[in-house]
Amino acid sequence: MQTFFKLFSKFLQCDCFCYICCMEEKTYNYRWRLSETHFTKDKGKVFSCFACGGGSTMGYKLAGFDVLGCNEIDPKMMKAYKINNNPKYSFLEPIQTFKDRNDLPEELYNLDILDGSPPCSSFSMVGNREKDWGKEKKFKEGQAKQVLDTLFFDFIDLAKKLQPKVVIAENVKGLLLGAAKSYVREIYREFDKAGYYCQHWLLNASKMGIPQRRERVFFIALRKDLAGPFLQHKDFFTYAPELNLVFNDKEIPFKDFDSGLYGKKLSPYVYKYFELVKPGESVCNALRRKGHKETLFSYAKVNPNNPLKTITANNDSGEFRHDFPYYLHNDDIVLGGSFPFDYNFLNLKVKYLIGMSVPPVMTARISQRVYDQWLSKI
Repeated sequence: MQTFFKLFSKFLQCDCFCYICCMEEKTYNYRWRLSETHFTKDKGKVFSCFACGGGSTMGYKLAGFDVLGCNEIDPKMMKAYKINNNPKYSFLEPIQTFKDRNDLPEELYNLDILDGSPPCSSFSMVGNREKDWGKEKKFKEGQAKQVLDTLFFDFIDLAKKLQPKVVIAENVKGLLLGAAKSYVREIYREFDKAGYYCQHWLLNASKMGIPQRRERVFFIALRKDLAGPFLQHKDFFTYAPELNLVFNDKEIPFKDFDSGLYGKKLSPYVYKYFELVKPGESVCNALRRKGHKETLFSYAKVNPNNPLKTITANNDSGEFRHDFPYYLHNDDIVLGGSFPFDYNFLNLKVKYLIGMSVPPVMTARISQRVYDQWLSKI
């Protein structure tokens, strides 16, 4: 009898999984314009924290959500956010100040989704990681010093105060590796105390209709009083709300959107290795292959048959063209980030802003699933 129930349970899970995967799902083109897009605003209310230039905001809007506004600490990013997204509310201040406000609009206490991308360089695999944990750092003009690895918990404090139906938080893959796993356990504990069931997924943008291999972890939490109809066994001891976030779109290679245009010429210390590096290879690997001293870890030559690698915020590193010794053109970076062609970057570097942002199409795909499987049924 126990064997029967185990098999029956697996059948139900498989049947549910297949049904969700086979549903006709809305697609989002990574080539798009703000001026030509109709945002329906009929899926629910969203507020975004650590909003940068609004990558996730534009994704929610593509999926039909009404994004009420944002909280951001960088005045230059806020200026770009406002001119492109026209928010109803905008709070230019640290989240530590924002979460303690007693004058927040009533609408923020009735959110469908609270969104956030807490700054994550402390956990990045290309940073100092453990050496920077617990330290105050100041990164850009106008920003206050902050301990980056505690900002996620400030964000959860805000969720506890506002009590949105769903919380979605994005972070780097490095949060799941090594000693950083202790932070993941603490994130789960804090969400639990805030009244939420929390789960996380490691997702790759290149499997979601975006021509960039950007891996990011998404923590998605559903308020406990709403979770009853969606609870299933996660393991022998744990229940969790069922949510299918399996994406397996065909990857989009660089050759499919290559503008044929060139960015700035490679700097001399990279240029001298251009011929040595194979398409898709990093300069570091090319030097190792030839038995030379390894350097230039963050530089690589584009493989036209693959999507772009992760677009980073560092304007002086990253991928360069495969055919001539030039960096990528801004048009290719915009497409690789699924940003709209008519986005107004003001005086901000295109690569910096896109490297700091969640690809809009990535957020659109995730939030569409959250709406279809949870919010539309609540």
